[in-house]
Amino acid sequence: MIKLAVPFIILAAVSGCASAPRQASSVAPFIKPPSPVAPAETQPSPPPSTSTDGGYYLNDGPGANPPANLDRISDAVPKAEKLHPFANEPYMAFGARYVPNKDARAYKTRGVASWYGRRYHGRPTASGEAYDMYQMTAAHPTLPIPSYVRVTNLQNNKKVIVRVNDRGPFRHERVIDLSFAAAYKLGYVEQGSATVEVEMITAGPVSVSAAPAQSPAPPKGVYLQLGAFTGRSSADRFRGNLKSHLASLGEALQISFSNGLYRVRSGPYKSMTVAEAIAKRIERMTQLMPVIVSD
Repeated sequence: MIKLAVPFIILAAVSGCASAPRQASSVAPFIKPPSPVAPAETQPSPPPSTSTDGGYYLNDGPGANPPANLDRISDAVPKAEKLHPFANEPYMAFGARYVPNKDARAYKTRGVASWYGRRYHGRPTASGEAYDMYQMTAAHPTLPIPSYVRVTNLQNNKKVIVRVNDRGPFRHERVIDLSFAAAYKLGYVEQGSATVEVEMITAGPVSVSAAPAQSPAPPKGVYLQLGAFTGRSSADRFRGNLKSHLASLGEALQISFSNGLYRVRSGPYKSMTVAEAIAKRIERMTQLMPVIVSD
């Protein structure tokens, strides 16, 4: 698989804990070599590796310190988003012209999926967002950016939902390029590729002028805010990690959206005294310092 980050002038928000959207300036183009462990008829197999990571093309394998809970990384959560102002314009890649579909409401296809990993971790995607190999994202030559698809591994029937935020792959037999985390959950990291079904699962992105869908207003009361994120997927992942450490809180953990941030909170609690006691317990167990807020 060969990928290209389209050279656009990007103004996009990158998800980050308790941070404001980060503006990216002019993004230089770069070309990705074939994705890890391509089929034998198109690329020689990489030499055997004695490391625990196994053999990967040009060392494009897992990171040195992957999260311990890869199986628990949450799927992308579809939501209404504005079309990216530049990443959906026609472009050229390796002598071919691609025209992104801005209204792919009934997209469904089968083909080969590949994945990309640490060689591109932190580098800009076509959307301008930094590529995070541990988020549930994907690259596609023509689907809208952003959009959401369900990918099914036809060998084991495992399914994931990913957010398309990048362009590629540009080999005719490849239909989508997944993040390392998505490929791991589908069970084909070691093989490098798999036969999959890709299906659009939303009604298509909203117009450029539309605003993100608002969550219902939470009940009034005292809450403990544990984190705030500009991206829903980051908030979902943080909430999932936190639930595994604070199982006693159960469904008290929730995500609310306000003022451009997805806030992970617990509550509501009956009184400030109760909230303070829970906050101390969370701090002892996780080293987090919850912020007490009152709606």
